[in-house]
Amino acid sequence: MTRREERRAALDVLFEADATGRAPVEVMEEWTGLGQQIPGFAHELVAGVQGHFDELDARIGAAAEGWTVPRMAAVDRAILRLATYEVLHRPDVPVAAAIDEAVELAKELSTEDSSRFVNGVLGKIARDSAAG
Repeated sequence: MTRREERRAALDVLFEADATGRAPVEVMEEWTGLGQQIPGFAHELVAGVQGHFDELDARIGAAAEGWTVPRMAAVDRAILRLATYEVLHRPDVPVAAAIDEAVELAKELSTEDSSRFVNGVLGKIARDSAAG
């Protein structure tokens, strides 16, 4: 699988976890138990998001002017959590690549407005992280 495909697998797990109110790692383990393969990078992303969940939501909420994280569309929330984790905690992933991938996922799975919103929020998080 490509990293893009693995990100999409991680996003699917994160979205289901959000929709069902369960822990992302629990959802991932359930999928594995049902025979669905979760590749290594996707597994690392899901575990990382879960491990930094409160920090990620705080950073997203601070960067999303006029929006609270619970008010965001579930798919946008999952995309932002995934990409924010990559921006802040995955030095092996270039910041620009994490943002570009998130914007593409938003274009594919959400709305044109969502892709602009995701780009703006992640850009602010990246700038704040670099400054800080």
